[in-house]
Amino acid sequence: MAVKATTRVPAVPQKRRLSKMRVREEISGMLWTSPWWAGFLAFSLYPTIIGLYYSFTNSRWVGGGAWVGLQNYVVAITQDARFWPAIGKTLYYAGVTVPLTLAASLFAASILNQKLKGENFFRTIFYIPSLMPEIALVVMWGWILNPDFGLLNYVIKDLTGLKGPGWLLSAKWAMPALFMMVVWGSFGGVGMLIFLSSLQSVPQELYEACDLDGGSPLQKFLNITVPSISPAIFFNLILGIIGALNSFLLMFLAPEPPGGPNFATYTLGFHMYQQGFVEGRMAYANAMAWLLFLIIFAIILVNWKISGRWVFMASMQDEG
Repeated sequence: MAVKATTRVPAVPQKRRLSKMRVREEISGMLWTSPWWAGFLAFSLYPTIIGLYYSFTNSRWVGGGAWVGLQNYVVAITQDARFWPAIGKTLYYAGVTVPLTLAASLFAASILNQKLKGENFFRTIFYIPSLMPEIALVVMWGWILNPDFGLLNYVIKDLTGLKGPGWLLSAKWAMPALFMMVVWGSFGGVGMLIFLSSLQSVPQELYEACDLDGGSPLQKFLNITVPSISPAIFFNLILGIIGALNSFLLMFLAPEPPGGPNFATYTLGFHMYQQGFVEGRMAYANAMAWLLFLIIFAIILVNWKISGRWVFMASMQDEG
């Protein structure tokens, strides 16, 4: 009786099958994210590289221009009479608005964290101002801050009998007026949602233990709440610094004239716009943009270095 020979198919090693699946998953993932990558390369990375190149030329618009090396940077630092005052205005604007928006966002999140009735309603009300376009924000606050018939000056006169300031038309009050606009427009936005999520993750046992020890609400806030949500504070701080130092549209739309009376709100972002799009010195504007990048990078690096002193990362340390 003849025995039929059987041919065995060699089994594919498990690791090889897993590696092929991993490759297919990687390719699939790249294909699904390719629109984002295309947009990033075309509208972020490429303009950044081209802008850096043009900052070393004397090009007045896009294209052309001779190579001048560091001349634009030297002119900005040593010869431009508006550069350092604009830097000062930018740092002043960021130094006031960032702490105010952080405090306002944390205050709004703390209110919503109290589990009050109608929480969803108040969450919507708080979030609506952050959805308002800056142009609409300027129009609304332009009416509120109008020195002749504005709502705010009307309230001031009704309560005190004194005439209110000129706000956006005054060199003294233009910047404080922007502070009010920025805080109102951002206190209930993404920062509030991040704080609210962090507050809801704080263990209630810590508050109960503090109550048993006779701790006051202030002690609970300083010793429990702030350390527990310190990573969220740091994250919102970095985003706030980047956003504030890059501010331009409010300085362009709100004050009269743009940039403020007597250059009261003339920040570096507005100066770059003036040099690049009004005077046509696009290469010089690119150089100032990179100087602003270096300033932002230095400030963030300093904050990153000192964050270990106050940012409580116990959960990350436990995972490690």
